[in-house]
Amino acid sequence: MKRLTKLIDTYKDFPKKGIDFKDVLGITQEPLVFKELILKMSSSKIIENAEAIISIDARGFIFGSAISLQASKPMIVARKPGKLPGEILEENYSLEYGENSLSIQKKAILKFNSYAIVDDLLATGGTVSCISSILESINKEITGLLVVAELVKLNGRSKLEFPTESFVKF
Repeated sequence: MKRLTKLIDTYKDFPKKGIDFKDVLGITQEPLVFKELILKMSSSKIIENAEAIISIDARGFIFGSAISLQASKPMIVARKPGKLPGEILEENYSLEYGENSLSIQKKAILKFNSYAIVDDLLATGGTVSCISSILESINKEITGLLVVAELVKLNGRSKLEFPTESFVKF
């Protein structure tokens, strides 16, 4: 899917100096390309083997909801702090440019045993490791990670103990 690379813009020094931010939102502005990507992601064994999808705040929601619809799989959201009501499971993580945390509603996650994680980009693996930690803390299976883009030089994939698929590599 060479067309994907052309639709991903790079913003130098965003959100801070030294970071080259990869913006995948150009893909959503090309409906035929977006549709082709969602069809490919939805047909992955990672999705097929999962009972549900966990999409990561915020760009992961775009891809995760489309995959969820196409694959007829339930979608659970992992949100940034203070965004989810009810009893939550929360974990802190480090980014290449700071720290944050993610939360998942406990009620939503208890319904299923196996999950595919969906996000827009894999960099250092901190965000995905955070979700992995939450899932593993309550004995849930992770069938794998699906991302649109991967920053190979940051070696995030090496921190993950489950299959990972990316459709563009930088």
